Amino acid sequence: MASRPSAAKKQPAKKAAAPAKGPAKKAAAKKAPAKKAPAKKAAAKKPAPKPAPNPTGGVYRLVRAVWLGLAHAVGAVFRGIGQGAKNLDPAHRKDGVALLLLGLALIVAAGTWSNLRGPVGDLVEMLVTGAFGRLDLLVPILLAVIAVRFIRHPEKPEANGRIVIGLSALVIGVLGQVHIGCGSPARSDGMQAIRDAGGLIGWSAATPLTATMGEVLAVPLLVLLTVFGLLVVTATPVNAIPQRLRQLGVRLGVLHDPEAVEYSEDDERYDEQWREALPARGRRRGGPAPEAYDPDSAEQEALSRRRGRPRRSAVPQPDMSRPMDAVDVAAAAAAALDGAVLHGMPPSPVVADLTQGVSVGDREETTPVPTPVPAARPRQGKARQEKLKVEVADLTKPAPEAPADLPARAEQLQLSGDITYALPSLDLLTRGGPGKARSAANDAVVASLTNVFSEFKVDAAVTGFTRGPTVTRYEVELGPAVKVERITALTKNIAYAVASPDVRIISPIPGKSAVGIEIPNTDREMVNLGDVLRLAAAAEDDHPMLVALGKDVEGGYVMANLAKMPHVLVAGATGSGKSSCINCLITSIMVRATPEDVRMVLVDPKRVELTAYEGIPHLITPIITNPKRAAEALQWVVREMDLRYDDLAAYGFRHIDDFNQAIRDGKVKPPEGSERELQPYPYLLVIVDELADLMMVAPRDVEDAIVRITQLARAAGIHLVLATQRPSVDVVTGLIKANVPSRLAFATSSLADSRVILDQPGAEKLIGKGDGLFLPMGANKPVRMQGAFVTEEEVAAVVQHCKDQMAPVFRDDVVVGTKQKKEIDEDIGDDLDLLCQAAELVVSTQFGSTSMLQRKLRVGFAKAGRLMDLMESRNIVGPSEGSKARDVLVKPDELDGVLAQIRGEA
Repeated sequence: MASRPSAAKKQPAKKAAAPAKGPAKKAAAKKAPAKKAPAKKAAAKKPAPKPAPNPTGGVYRLVRAVWLGLAHAVGAVFRGIGQGAKNLDPAHRKDGVALLLLGLALIVAAGTWSNLRGPVGDLVEMLVTGAFGRLDLLVPILLAVIAVRFIRHPEKPEANGRIVIGLSALVIGVLGQVHIGCGSPARSDGMQAIRDAGGLIGWSAATPLTATMGEVLAVPLLVLLTVFGLLVVTATPVNAIPQRLRQLGVRLGVLHDPEAVEYSEDDERYDEQWREALPARGRRRGGPAPEAYDPDSAEQEALSRRRGRPRRSAVPQPDMSRPMDAVDVAAAAAAALDGAVLHGMPPSPVVADLTQGVSVGDREETTPVPTPVPAARPRQGKARQEKLKVEVADLTKPAPEAPADLPARAEQLQLSGDITYALPSLDLLTRGGPGKARSAANDAVVASLTNVFSEFKVDAAVTGFTRGPTVTRYEVELGPAVKVERITALTKNIAYAVASPDVRIISPIPGKSAVGIEIPNTDREMVNLGDVLRLAAAAEDDHPMLVALGKDVEGGYVMANLAKMPHVLVAGATGSGKSSCINCLITSIMVRATPEDVRMVLVDPKRVELTAYEGIPHLITPIITNPKRAAEALQWVVREMDLRYDDLAAYGFRHIDDFNQAIRDGKVKPPEGSERELQPYPYLLVIVDELADLMMVAPRDVEDAIVRITQLARAAGIHLVLATQRPSVDVVTGLIKANVPSRLAFATSSLADSRVILDQPGAEKLIGKGDGLFLPMGANKPVRMQGAFVTEEEVAAVVQHCKDQMAPVFRDDVVVGTKQKKEIDEDIGDDLDLLCQAAELVVSTQFGSTSMLQRKLRVGFAKAGRLMDLMESRNIVGPSEGSKARDVLVKPDELDGVLAQIRGEA
């Protein structure tokens, strides 16, 4: 019993203690925020002590700025010498490293060329002289050469590996021979003896060889190593060694060109003959000597020209300011007789005048004569020279005039045998620097993406990225059991984190088990057309229809062969880069193809986009700006396609390339008794800059022509490029989409437009200014790329070069102009007033119906039908379609011109 009161006493204590837990929890709960608040403030104040090391950082930045400023000044001096490095992109310069190498070169030169005292001199002697031995005097020169290369050509990193390997082999081989020549001192002879020989490098190269095989074999092996290093540094193939040695001897004056001496007297004889044959204004007292000419290269150029594949290997540009002398005229005449491309230079206009029977004086009075261009004289044998004398004498006689009438079967116009054509040099196009592979902005985006994944607890990590000129694609790998939808659901959060609304997620990246996130670069780069074309030239792809498009997300250049596409639809909103793409396509054709390879039909309803290309020799008709004339041109393309297919079927070929090759090989001949001369067909490229305008004027005719061309014209060598800024279903119809497999979409204003172009979304998220999606024929997913850009100055330079080479010759049957009639047609007869009333009624109401004419004009059915036929023959109304009303082809604002045409007024 005594224990029970104690227990009772203990129970209230427990109860009293129990209620204390509640207030204790509340108090703890209330105190907890108070404890956390100071922790947060302390955490926020922790970064404050970071600015402490500012003095050191400020000094570092000051020293770095001074160093780079001095380096850029020195680099500007070196780059100002010559023309090769003036257009270097500042983002790719390595002036700081180059200045460091120049400083080292000066220090090493002071230590090796003079007796420099002190710690620096001892260090130079120990390192440089100890390593290179007697050849330490050449080390400063080597460092200076490397520094100059860093200053002038930092954008060519592809040659660095070759130069490093070549220099290493060259230094090891030479120092090994020097070491053996100085008696092969060993380490037991002391370090000074090794320094007086080939140094440590020569000792390490020569000692193993002399110990294993003796000096008899060691010396030849080191000589071979030296020659190998020299060939690698100069990038000289083994088979080109004799030619390089001969050229070196000619430059040094040790060797003489025997053929130049042999034909020096012939040059004087040609000079005298042509001075007598030329008119007085074409004679001149003296001139520079003709340029050197290689007959082997001339033969290769001629063969490549006859095969239709122009060569662009080191084509020198002619001096346009130097007047033409008599020797140049004789050389141009020889080139005209052979019909071969001689050294890539055009013929003299005087020769063209002689071959056409027109004097130079008459030509100057009628049309402006371009500046004469010199040509090289081929070296030929004596028999060839005698033949040339007779042919040159025949050239002075006036040639018979060409007949004015065209033959019944008009061929595509091609270069005649007496015209040579030089392709524009790629030097006319600006060279850009190599693109950036990484920048500080990319690192910041990677950190932002990692932070988003950690905040939303998504097991994913950024494993890498590929930077393009416009956007960077970040590769994200997911952890196990993580859905891809977890990433795609974070699109808006990612856009918020990286401060960019144009975020595009690719799930997955084609060929990789990773999700791609494409984010625009804050430091956007420009893609130059010249860089893309130089890559095509380096790849030795001479197909004339290869065009440059731009650069993809992975930094690779994008090129496309229009002959394989075979037709392409280019669409995008205003300002998205569509016109720049068209300019790049046309400029690529002009740079890579001659008028004999590719002919073009340009349709420009805007009237201002393609005016820069007026007068280039690749055109077969002037640039078409009238939509009605464009519809006629498309109908002509259909007729030309049918004629080409007639030839393919008659001679048993399935493609125009096979037919052209058979003609060049002489395997195809016209039927006996036929006066037709078979010539290879050029590719025909039709570029329509605004398809919507054509579809508004004549939708049925334009659509029928485009559909027929796209269905059949691939094998005939005819290809279409259709561009529009309004990709709606009434412009890009289902038939056109079904027959144009390749698409190039720039930024669009809506998702519906993207689906019309690509049949899938994506174009509405592009950022404009050349950012596009390229979907070639056969591809499943489009490739994002930055379109190339060509300036107006570059286009003008290329166009001017093409105009100087050849004048355009147009086809008369492409667009038949509406000639105003001086007299009333006999078909109208006495119905002139009725026809004018009927035309005014139909055009003003935009409704063409025979029954309406009966009611309004109060004429019978026969008269109304005759009036409708007369209007159809004058392209006022379309053809009959049964009981439906006829299409009215004339707008109300064109009524006055139509009435004047009917009345025969001017």
